[in-house]
Amino acid sequence: MTWTTQPRSSLCGLAAIARGTGPTLLLLHGVGLRAEAWGAQFDLPARIVAPDMPGHGESPWNDNNMSLEDYVLAALDVLKGLEAPVIVVGHSMGAMLALELANRAPGAVRAVVSLNAIFERSLPAQESVQRRAAELDGKSIPDQTPTLERWFGMEASAEREACANWLNDVKPAAYKSAYTAFATSQFPDRDSLSRLFCPALFITGSEEPNSTPAMSEKMASLAPKGRSIIVDGAAHMMPMTHPREVNAAIHSLINEVSA
Repeated sequence: MTWTTQPRSSLCGLAAIARGTGPTLLLLHGVGLRAEAWGAQFDLPARIVAPDMPGHGESPWNDNNMSLEDYVLAALDVLKGLEAPVIVVGHSMGAMLALELANRAPGAVRAVVSLNAIFERSLPAQESVQRRAAELDGKSIPDQTPTLERWFGMEASAEREACANWLNDVKPAAYKSAYTAFATSQFPDRDSLSRLFCPALFITGSEEPNSTPAMSEKMASLAPKGRSIIVDGAAHMMPMTHPREVNAAIHSLINEVSA
């Protein structure tokens, strides 16, 4: 897989990659990334719509700090611009957004897939991620080596190099805004998960230290139609590093809800 830049169109104020035919998949990426992070999922049998988060990729940035609520509303605008119902797939912060879209627009969301989502961080984990957010100045590109080490370990790979390029390309103010929203958010909570009545798939990696298997299993147990999958040997960038397992799970869900 080569993680090359793909052509985009404008969708509800955001730049988005749109390709393919069939059931619509709305793919929401995580902090510091861009639509190409879903490159390994672009060949799924579906109409793929993958927007860039505000200030990421080719989407504009208005220089205003955004709360997670603001990111939810931006994603909700995109969802409303699509022919419903859709399957929403989110990774990391994108998973938070995907789960909230399923709660707020149940008639528009056929199913949701949550990849490497955070749920009820421990106090030390909260303090650690919020400390990293506070260290960002919003003006300079931060040293992304610790982030890449958390995501990939020490080994070089095409996936690691692509993520390094994307992290260094995102606007510093937009990165600080998104990371702060991610670090301070309480989405999803137990109440919202209990009201998630569409099929909900929670997937993470066995080697994921932050979005842990226990988190995905707990979220799945709270959602009425939830179930979890733990991908052996995978860590945070699972959609890129373990596309066979991730795509098989999404493909199975497409078949299930389209039957």
